Amino acid sequence: MESDDVRVGVYVCHCGLNIAGVVDCPGVAAASAELPGVVVSKDYRYMCSDPGQEMIRKDIAEHGLNRVVVAACSPRMHEPTFRRCVESGGINPFLFEMANIREFDSWCHSGAPEEATAKAKDLVAMAVAKARYLAPLDTLKVPVTPSSLVIGGGVAGIHAALDLADMGHRVYLVERSSSIGGKMAQLDKTFPTLDCSICILGPKMVEVDQHPNIELLTYSEVKRVEGYIGNFHVTVNRKPKYVDAEACNGCGECAVACPIEVPSLYEEALGPRKAIHVEFPQAIPMRYTIDMDSCIECYMCVDACREQGMYAIDFSQEAEEVEFDVGAITVATGFDMYDPRGIKEYGYGVYDNVVTAMGIERMVNAAGPTFGHVVRPSDRVQPETVAFITCVGSRDERAQVYCSGFCCMYTLKNAVLLKDHFPKMDVYVIFMDMRTNFKGYEEFYRRAREMGIKFIRGHPDEIFEDPATKNLIISMEDLSSGRPIDLEVQ
Repeated sequence: MESDDVRVGVYVCHCGLNIAGVVDCPGVAAASAELPGVVVSKDYRYMCSDPGQEMIRKDIAEHGLNRVVVAACSPRMHEPTFRRCVESGGINPFLFEMANIREFDSWCHSGAPEEATAKAKDLVAMAVAKARYLAPLDTLKVPVTPSSLVIGGGVAGIHAALDLADMGHRVYLVERSSSIGGKMAQLDKTFPTLDCSICILGPKMVEVDQHPNIELLTYSEVKRVEGYIGNFHVTVNRKPKYVDAEACNGCGECAVACPIEVPSLYEEALGPRKAIHVEFPQAIPMRYTIDMDSCIECYMCVDACREQGMYAIDFSQEAEEVEFDVGAITVATGFDMYDPRGIKEYGYGVYDNVVTAMGIERMVNAAGPTFGHVVRPSDRVQPETVAFITCVGSRDERAQVYCSGFCCMYTLKNAVLLKDHFPKMDVYVIFMDMRTNFKGYEEFYRRAREMGIKFIRGHPDEIFEDPATKNLIISMEDLSSGRPIDLEVQ
């Protein structure tokens, strides 16, 4: 219901030229002065500045304002600023209304100033109409559940969980795979310092496992979240591992006995894993999981476990729901690597010797499927030449049109690792633009060039395979010289 004595002040912000460069701000202020309930209407260069806020406070006192409308930028940016301003002037902060005439008007109608001005007048009129019906409100304080949920057990989720737990909060860390660690656990080194990845991550993983304030829920997914800010009720679906986590000691005899091998996703399908397995040697928790899609239920793992005096294998396990209450949720669900099968001309999934950068990462790693030896998957022979192609799946209308901001440095790191491990190997980097944006990146790029890594600017048209040798021929134009080339990698 509209108050009997509404006295509205309207303030139109120029925002420098962000608004005033398109919208006639004095004209909007003049039109607003004619609206019902408006007793003062002004425009100013920067309403969010101290002089601008002081203008509002002064008018509240002089004109007896009980409603304030500011036409400026997005409420996401300065609504709290103006609420504090009107409150300090003696008005309930909820008797303030904001009209967005920048993001919703001047920025999206920069080529039509007359229409933008007319729209600004309408936006202010709507804000004034709403302000006339505003009622004073009180700020409520609601008790918050002093525990947190972190979704995702990669490096970001691990750090978030540890930070929260160290503050004294109870933390539930939910990870959908059987181990925490995420993508960083697959890496051999980090760029640009070339530090050992697992040497950095491993201690953090152990700390999570041993922290008294962290409950680790692996092989689990959030099923449902109910409630409101500060008080959420969470339901987590915990999938069966068919191994009793309390009884399993991680000895690995079950995996030795298991006769079934399938490609390991952790090893980018370059090596096998057993039907009963852990993700990787440093997995946390170090408890085995049975993949029932590949298990033939021969029970050889059961026998091996019992020979060790253990009874950890339990084929009767079922999925269960775990429920708990939290006051805050951190979503750290990470990312997935682009599947290059979407770029048909590169032959990934067709030619054996076309592999992903993560595949190279796993081969270079001493604990990887080839124990640090980089080999051609087709014949397990060390290649004489390796070519890296950047921007696969990014800056491409068929996939993502934006730059990933990642693959240039990731490629440089792998190229440097190869050249460092195998100095006689010819290493090529095929790139569109080299983007080295942050500290140490340009120096790393220079280091790669000094090592003898060859850089070709261009975009491959197609990759062919020589059926006899399994060598790959990359057909492209060298944009630096303008000449077509066929680069053979062998």
